[in-house]
Order: sequence, then structure tokens, then C-alpha cells
Amino acid sequence: MLFKNACIENSPELKDIRVENGLFAEIAPSIAAKPGEETVDLGGKLVLPPFIESHVHLDSALTAGDPVWNMSGTLFEGIECWSLRKEKLTKADVKERVNRTVRMQAANGVQFVRTHVDVTDPKLTALEAMLELREELRDFVQLQIVAFPQEGILSFPNGKQLMQQAVRMGVDAVGAIPRFEFTREYSVESINFAMELAASCDKLVDVHCDEIDDEASRGLETVAARALEMQLFDRVTASHTTAMHSYNNAYVLRLMRLLKMSGINFVCNPLINTHLQGRADSYPKRRGVTRVKELTAAGCNVSFGHDDIFDPWYPLGNGNLRDVVFLGLHVCQMMGYEEIMNSYRFITTNAARTLHLGEGYGIETGRPGSFIVLDAKNYYDALNLNSPVLMNYRRGRLIAESSSAEKKALF
Repeated sequence: MLFKNACIENSPELKDIRVENGLFAEIAPSIAAKPGEETVDLGGKLVLPPFIESHVHLDSALTAGDPVWNMSGTLFEGIECWSLRKEKLTKADVKERVNRTVRMQAANGVQFVRTHVDVTDPKLTALEAMLELREELRDFVQLQIVAFPQEGILSFPNGKQLMQQAVRMGVDAVGAIPRFEFTREYSVESINFAMELAASCDKLVDVHCDEIDDEASRGLETVAARALEMQLFDRVTASHTTAMHSYNNAYVLRLMRLLKMSGINFVCNPLINTHLQGRADSYPKRRGVTRVKELTAAGCNVSFGHDDIFDPWYPLGNGNLRDVVFLGLHVCQMMGYEEIMNSYRFITTNAARTLHLGEGYGIETGRPGSFIVLDAKNYYDALNLNSPVLMNYRRGRLIAESSSAEKKALF
């Protein structure tokens, strides 16, 4: 199949793309069509690698208000609401909601998803369902599953044993939630436990790290130090790190050296953290997102995630990562022309590094022929005009499409 006149990742030079046997076979200007070859003229529209959701909770998606709404809008009431919802989880329930959510994501150009699955459930119902879905959906989306201890590892009955069981069942990564543990000592021990478990079982690590406004919450330094000591480096991800927004600058200057040495990844979740953080503030209110601009300038790898989709922590969301990038650029004050133009990298190449996708990702000959087409000539326009994803191809197969919804005034 031949795609003509593609603007690949904002390049001013239009190129043609040939996909054969599910792989990118040729990428160059003015490729001649073979006899009988199906050809699509993209007319200069933007072509990007598939979008990557690097942080979401699919097991809780589409449960907002069931059985109760989070009335305070706080993270902690959200956890209480989810604890009630967990009581009536079934595999059928989880699968039905996740199937709907994944299709929403695919329609918005997503093909890779790292989902955190709550394992503070003695039955591990959601995890069983998600492991089955990972196989059932593999032709359409690649699911990467993190064992996530929503209510703590040491602070939840049999928390360590549940984490170990989740690893035996086949998760891709090990999580932790140090700032929710009962004590500072529990917090440090939970990080050590999670990272040693991951290292011994050859798993990735993704920690819900310092998702709080308390500047005394400093799990990040422990995560980074252990990543460096254990030589796990970029196999480790620190998600959220919103307390970093409240750290004093003198401390951050010292911390940044360790972060760069450790090589760990960061995931920022702008939608959810601007909603949840600063709830204890009167005025001035903190923005409550991590220091994306400073981390990026220091050479640290940062990606963006949706985090929650219509659940106890976030009462909106449709799986569209455009919304995540759009808000993230605003709250992180990254509104320069080049910053906007290149911001797609937060949900493509940067996220691919976080998920360790390697040569299984990217628009290069020999790699899987997976890409998306947006109704815009570059990402600046796509973001500004909220351009739809017209086509979503996975290994040369069209898995989602939409029409160009032109809007015009009638005067």
C-alpha cells in the first residue's frame, strides 16, 4: 500500500510511504506506484507515529459516580470512592468498560497504553481481566500492565504478597505509592521492595511518586538513588512527582544532579493534577504539576498521560491525548512556537522511551507500519485547531478512522 504526499513529523518536505507485509518498506519523495498497488494521496496532511498513553488507569475508567461521586475533588476521597466500587468488580464489568475505553483511545490515535491496575484487591479481579485483555486486544493496541498498589504495599494487608502474586501472573511493570504509606519508613521500604522485586523478575518500574502538595514528600530522591545504585536507570519511571512543584529551588538544584545521573523517566498528568492538587490551598493556589520545563531542559525524558478517564479521580475525559498536551503546555508555560510544534513528542517518542518500545516504534523503514494521519499540515495547527485523527493504521491495517468535521460561520 502506498501513501503519497505525507508531512512526516512536521517535515517541510513531503514524502511517500510504502507499507508491505505490515512493515514500512520504503519512505522517500515521489515513490512510483506498483501495478495494482492501492494508493492513498494524503495531500500534505500530518503523519505521526501512533500516540502512546503512558499513564492511565483502565480498570477504573468509566466509573465516575458509581456508587458515589467524589464531592470534594480530592485524591484521597477518590481512593475512598474507588474502594467502594472495587467491592462489586467482576471480570465482565472490567472487560466491558476497558473495551469501550480502548476504542475511544484508538479513535484518537492511540495504539500503545501503559495501564496501572489496582492489586490491593485480594481477588485480583481487575488484574485477571486486564491480563486476558492484553492478549485479546493485541492486534489493535499494545497494553503494558503495571501492578499498582492503590492502598499501599506495607499499609495494606498482605500488600507484599499481592504484589508478588501479580508479578507471577505476568505484569510488565511493578508499581508503588510511597506517599500513601502510613509512615516515612514504610514509604522508603515500599520503594526498596518494589524495585528489588522488579529487578529480580526483570520487570520495569513505575512509581506513583509524591503525588501530593507536601514539599516534605521526597520519595523521588529515593527512587532516583535506587535506580542509580541498582543500575536500573531508564527502566524506572517516576509518575506525577507533583510535590516537586512545591520544593524549594535550593533543594531542586541538588536533586536535579541525581535525577540526571539516574536516567529515570518522568510522566506528567496535567489534566488530573491541575484538578486534584492545591485542594488544601486558599490563595494563592498552586498549579500542582511537576517541573516539566526544567526537567526537559536538563535532558530528562518526560512524557504526558491522561491518568484517569471519567472515574473517581477525574469526572471528565474521552481518551484524547490532544487535551492532555494542550493543557500541559499552558500550565507548564511552554507556549513558544517550537515548544508547541514539537509537543507531540510528549505522547510519541518520549513516551516510547518510557515504555521501552525500542525498534518496535517509529516511522522508519523496517519497523512496524503503524502511524496516524491528522487533518492538519503540522502539529502546531493540529493542536490549535483540535484537528481529528483521520486514520489510525496498525501494521498496515486501518483500525480507526474519522471524517474531517469542517466548521464554518453562515454569515
